[in-house]
Amino acid sequence: MIYIGTSGFSYKDWVGPYYPAELPKNRWLAFYAGEFQTTEINFTYYRLPDPRTLAAMAAKTPQGFLFTVKASKELTHEREDNVAAFPQFVQALAPLIERDKFGCILAQFPYSFHATAENRDYLKVFRERMTDLPVVVEFRNSRWLSPETFALLQENDLGFCCVDQPRLKGLIPPIATATGRVAYVRFHGRNAKKWWRHDKAWERYDYSYSREELEEWVPKIKDLDAEAEQTFVFANNHWQGQAVDTARQLRLLLL
Repeated sequence: MIYIGTSGFSYKDWVGPYYPAELPKNRWLAFYAGEFQTTEINFTYYRLPDPRTLAAMAAKTPQGFLFTVKASKELTHEREDNVAAFPQFVQALAPLIERDKFGCILAQFPYSFHATAENRDYLKVFRERMTDLPVVVEFRNSRWLSPETFALLQENDLGFCCVDQPRLKGLIPPIATATGRVAYVRFHGRNAKKWWRHDKAWERYDYSYSREELEEWVPKIKDLDAEAEQTFVFANNHWQGQAVDTARQLRLLLL
């Protein structure tokens, strides 16, 4: 089963390009869920989630809709003295799990998270602390790409997050592999000029994919789906709703 959506849905700059101007913000998710079957919850990176908030979000979506949840920065970027944050994060997911609307956890580690023995051990600890929930790991540093890493992920039932992004030295190239029960692909855009140098965070993701660029991924995604129990595909080129167009194109190409 391939689930296609966007990385987040609550963007003010989507009003006009996607959301009608008269649509209240508290109805954005329901509007979005009328077209797409999944979304990434990204605000959980900035703060640990509240179960009441996730329960309210679940209530606005139809049966069969799935949320993936980005791990909080305390767990991926600020890795010291964070033991207590793990059970708080996991327990907050209960409303989604109980309603069969939970897809997986996305653990996006920073570029500075290098492929060291210490960090490999941390991935094992991360897996253990997330109990038996499905987890996908997104590396930003290409030095992680090795048979040792893929073996580590497989042994610990950790999915590998495949990415499409600028072809810059040090970044993860567009490889596709499934190492866990969940396959995962994120389209960040190919804005190489603004990837490292930008004034606003959104500039990095200001990019419109062509049909030809997305077609490169069609056989890869189909192969991933043949290996995994579930496959999630998200467009993260979110500035002014460009992700919506990307997700729509992918949906048509993967029919």
